[in-house]
Amino acid sequence: MEERREPLCDLDEEELFEMAELFKVFGDSTRIRILYTLFQEELRVSDICEELGMTISAVSHQLRSLKQAKLVRCRREGKMMYYMLADDHVKTIIGMAKEHIEE
Repeated sequence: MEERREPLCDLDEEELFEMAELFKVFGDSTRIRILYTLFQEELRVSDICEELGMTISAVSHQLRSLKQAKLVRCRREGKMMYYMLADDHVKTIIGMAKEHIEE
């Protein structure tokens, strides 16, 4: 009688899909640059634009993708919106990627 092997991957199809979608978001250098600008402090869209030399519409478009992927979050202060990394996992993922390419 043949023994059943444990599956190599314990993720279901939905989890695999979500993971692939997350990595797609990290697949854009502009989004990585935006994430790096948010490492130290929360910033307004205009601050990110100035830091990266990009237009408001370009930054807003990328922030929308990052927010949908739950990599950034925002808070409102009066009429101003401030963006920040969603949590420390974002720093960890980018840090590990940087470490990997430097090997």
